[in-house]
Amino acid sequence: MKKILHISIALIALIVLVSCGGDTKPSYQYMPNMYEPVGYETYGEYEVFPGGQEAMLPVLGTVPRGYAPYDYPDTTKGSDAAKKDLKNPLEVTQKNLDAGKELYTIFCAVCHGDKGDGNGILMQREKILGIPSYAAPGRLITQGGVYHVQMYGLNSMGSYASQTNELERWQITQHVMNLKATLEGTPLVVPELEEVAGSNQSND
Repeated sequence: MKKILHISIALIALIVLVSCGGDTKPSYQYMPNMYEPVGYETYGEYEVFPGGQEAMLPVLGTVPRGYAPYDYPDTTKGSDAAKKDLKNPLEVTQKNLDAGKELYTIFCAVCHGDKGDGNGILMQREKILGIPSYAAPGRLITQGGVYHVQMYGLNSMGSYASQTNELERWQITQHVMNLKATLEGTPLVVPELEEVAGSNQSND
């Protein structure tokens, strides 16, 4: 009896030692993907995808992280509606104005000019012709219109929706509206001055 007991203990110990060995791959995998996840390479061809296609469209109805829907279509009617109804949601702060000026210099000034007069470096070199000033007679330039053009482009100008995010486009819009005002000699949009601490308190 003792011999059988000793043999049983030895077998159990052997099984435990074998099961706890250094082999990193389990003998039995109830959920293999938890041990061996499949790492798909970008644009690789895999049978798991329908038709072996290299890339798949997002699931219908989903939106990218951080994406903000834009309800104005790329049509004449959509452009007119944006010019009329769309307003800049950003607060006028020096930070936004400075950022807008910097972004404008990067993306816009090469064609539209630093002053918004249509005399950018490409215009000067006659690479692109016919860029009107923001203050050209008959031009209806509004906050919503400026944003809409950045979203979709206009004529020879392409869309900047992939190069800038929503915040940056509105910051550029603030700067463009100030360029327009400067050219027309009308008041600029400026940050509201903070009240001096204690200025509204009565003096003793």
